[in-house]
Amino acid sequence: MKTILIIQARMGSSRLPGKILFPLGETVVLDYVVSRCKQIDQLYDVIVATSTLEQDDAIAEWCAATQTTCFRGSEGDVLSRYYECAKTYIPDYVIRVTSDCPFIDHEIASELIKIMASGPSDLITLEGELPRGLWSEMVSFKALEYMYKHGQEPRHREHVTYYAYEHTDQFQTAHYRVSDSMRHPELRITLDTPEDYAMLQKISDHFTGDRLISSRRVVEYLLEHPEVIALNAHIQQKPVL
Repeated sequence: MKTILIIQARMGSSRLPGKILFPLGETVVLDYVVSRCKQIDQLYDVIVATSTLEQDDAIAEWCAATQTTCFRGSEGDVLSRYYECAKTYIPDYVIRVTSDCPFIDHEIASELIKIMASGPSDLITLEGELPRGLWSEMVSFKALEYMYKHGQEPRHREHVTYYAYEHTDQFQTAHYRVSDSMRHPELRITLDTPEDYAMLQKISDHFTGDRLISSRRVVEYLLEHPEVIALNAHIQQKPVL
């Protein structure tokens, strides 16, 4: 079973431009994401997929300097960027990660691969809600290609797998049950605003030098420190349009 992981990355955030190359701990945000993704079992490759815009040259340069595979495609049509990237590998499965989630749960992602290996499906959905910023999506290449051909609304092109969640009857779905200890959707462990950045810095400072800390321990730390949770608890996620 050939599985690749694609991290969507761009510098042009509307609320916090350049955020994925912000300093975090002893490195930068994107390094956390890539390093943690490389811990996932049985991956063929980890690819950073950015755009061809000049402003994203910095991402390509970072990838070259760190020997990280990089693909460049459409800036606005993210679904196209994902599909064209994946097509060069012809994988069985693709794991989708966003570059603004420096504490992505690599342990859960490894479990997703096991689920797919034991019962092949088009995608895996959650039973229960994780904190925002920990979840990675796993879809078959066949399903990704179907979304690329049929998902034509702007929201489908910007949010790679959104078509599948609007048309669940068209896909075979497996499920991952979130453990009770991780069911904390009120937590924002993602980077979209200065308040998010301040909170993530608190986490990285607490686990100094450990980019690979278990996401479970990150959740435990936050639950023990409500003052850290409060730093970005008021931030509203942008709606899908």
